[in-house]
Amino acid sequence: MINVGVKAPDFIAPAVVGGTATELELFRLVDRHEAVVCCFAPANFVPTCTAAFAAVRDAGWHDRDDLAVVGLTGDSLYAGFAYADRFDLPFPIVSDFHGGVAESYDLLADSWEGHSDIPRRAVVAIDGDWNVRFAEATTDALDRPAPSPVQNATATLREIGVDADRPRVNYDGPW
Repeated sequence: MINVGVKAPDFIAPAVVGGTATELELFRLVDRHEAVVCCFAPANFVPTCTAAFAAVRDAGWHDRDDLAVVGLTGDSLYAGFAYADRFDLPFPIVSDFHGGVAESYDLLADSWEGHSDIPRRAVVAIDGDWNVRFAEATTDALDRPAPSPVQNATATLREIGVDADRPRVNYDGPW
C-alpha cells in the first residue's frame, strides 16, 4: 500500500460524472481543493464498499469547495453508470478496469473472488501539495473494521484544514 508522506501518483481515467462518461484528471481536483479523498473498491455493488460510498454521499463530502471525493472500482465504465445511478452517488466513479490506478497506489489485489488486477478496498487522502496524508486498506473487501477507513480519514482531513465532520459521516451499517 502507498505510504503516508510520499507524493501521490497522478492519473487520468474513464469515469462516470453526473451521468456522463468523461476522463477524470486527478491533477485538476488536487489543484482546486485542499484535499482529495480516493475511495478504492474491487467492484461495484460490493455491500461493504457501497455502504462506505453511501456514507460519504450522505455526509456531503462531494458538495464542498475544499474537498473532492473520487470512487475507484475494478468494474467497467458501464457498470459504473448503473452503480452511480442505483445508489445516487454524486461523486465521480472511476473505472479502474485493468487496475492501473490501483497499481500506481500499490493497492492492486493479487486476487479477490476469482478476479485479478482490481483495486483493494482502501481510502487515500491527498493534500493540495500532492502528499499522501492518509492511506488505509482492509484485508478483504468484505471486512467490517470499526471504525472504518472513511471514518479514520476524517482526523487527517481536519489536519489538512477540511472540517470533514460537517456534515458528519454517520453510518452504523456494515462498512
